[in-house]
Amino acid sequence: MQYDVVIVGAGPAGLAAAIRAKQLSADVSVCVLEKGSEVGAHILSGAVMDPRAIGELVPEWQAKGAPLNAAVTKDRFLFLSEKGAIETPAWLLPACFQNHGNYVVSLGNVCRWLAKEAESAGVEIFPGFAAAEVLYDGKAVKGVATGDLGIDRAGKKTDAYQPGMELHGKYTFFAEGCRGQLGKQLEERYRLRDGADPQVYGIGLKELWEVRAERHELGLVMHTAGWPLDAATYGGSFLYHLENRQVAVGFVVGLGYENPYLSPYEEFQRFKTHPAIRGFFEHGKRISYGARAITAGGLQSLPKLVFPGGALIGDDAGFLNASRIKGSHCAIKSGVLAAEAACEALKAGRANDELGAYPAAFRASWLYDELYRARNFKPWMSKGLYTGTMMVGIDQLVFRGRAPWTLHHRHADHETLKRKDEVQPIVYPKPDGALTFDRLSSVFISNTNHNEDQPVHLRLKDPALAARNWEEYAGPESRYCPAGVYEFVDVDTKPRLQINAQNCVHCKTCDIKDPRQNIVWVAPEGGGGPNYPNM
Repeated sequence: MQYDVVIVGAGPAGLAAAIRAKQLSADVSVCVLEKGSEVGAHILSGAVMDPRAIGELVPEWQAKGAPLNAAVTKDRFLFLSEKGAIETPAWLLPACFQNHGNYVVSLGNVCRWLAKEAESAGVEIFPGFAAAEVLYDGKAVKGVATGDLGIDRAGKKTDAYQPGMELHGKYTFFAEGCRGQLGKQLEERYRLRDGADPQVYGIGLKELWEVRAERHELGLVMHTAGWPLDAATYGGSFLYHLENRQVAVGFVVGLGYENPYLSPYEEFQRFKTHPAIRGFFEHGKRISYGARAITAGGLQSLPKLVFPGGALIGDDAGFLNASRIKGSHCAIKSGVLAAEAACEALKAGRANDELGAYPAAFRASWLYDELYRARNFKPWMSKGLYTGTMMVGIDQLVFRGRAPWTLHHRHADHETLKRKDEVQPIVYPKPDGALTFDRLSSVFISNTNHNEDQPVHLRLKDPALAARNWEEYAGPESRYCPAGVYEFVDVDTKPRLQINAQNCVHCKTCDIKDPRQNIVWVAPEGGGGPNYPNM
């Protein structure tokens, strides 16, 4: 199948690129591949949305019914100790934590709305089809191929076999989100990361609750830092109040943490028991759960954005402003800029070349300026809660993000774990089933489903290295995975790593944090994975 523009991923970046291309030329043919069973099924974000980018893309978004319905009414920021909380006065909050004019949204629902806009403009969207392979024509990307369907665990064709299809594009945009499988391959093939800092990540875990009316405050945005994490570990929480008495609660842990006994999932559950937090959820109902890795390196960690025949957009490149805890507006803007560059090239009769106009337009845009002003946030916060908070305050309040220095990320996240004999084990309380929960019950309400008779999509380069992870790091994959995918069995004799791939919520944390980079996440059969409602 031949198109002018092929887009991998129906997130905010991919859909924005598709819409913008059609706005510029109705004759441009555009298709979007989405590995989820429907648009939005794999979309997970906090989310507070800055409407700037969507307003540029679709100026009449309010009249058209875009699901930005809960305007932010109040910001709160708490520093937590084990039993207490100190609220930061509003006048001390840096601009990055002020959300006046923004909206609390379900990003999945925003993407469903964007998909309707794209389809009404003539974009073809194929949900349930995972792009599994990059196709090349000499040095240039010429498109992608989807994975075969109906392959059993032994790699043999079943009666349900359907071969994958090739989609050729004059330009191919990769909008897979954080740690994209194909984006990672492209970075290596074209050496896109040469000269950039290592990318650094966090894992975001989220639950959606329906709370009592008296504990709901439409538009309230609350963030916390501190407990239950120690001062040396980057992370924090969010509580966002949406419509219909729903509250999105989440917890982010930087994946550069050092203690292999740390479990981001258990830290999230423990966070909800804090006296300043638990009252929001007592006698409430948990509706959904999910998890997703997020890029946090910022401007210093952006790779080269283009290569012959294509471009990286959205979180596949790393367009997220960690200081604002926002990325959807950045993703939309990046998709728009890439689409404009591609349409200009197509109009000039060019194809499969390098879209130099895209990075040039990025450098001249408000997006570059925003990421530049936020560039020192994550490096400062990596130095610890207290030093980081003080220095971010100076950076943002005194220098307004324009300090005459740029800090850098020195280590990738998989390089930071200490050996198990160098740290103290962490003992987590058992879940109570009302406020805190085990992983399997959480995975259940993520509506995650995979065909169990398919090749395992979590691959070990060398299975023997799993035993060394157990010996040196106490098997950290059993803790950093938020879905119970990795389990060590028979540990008293000879530990064996069991991979429960059917539990995978596609967060990609294992691909990022494994200390030996032995785990490779690849796309499973299209349509598998979580099915997030309203997330």
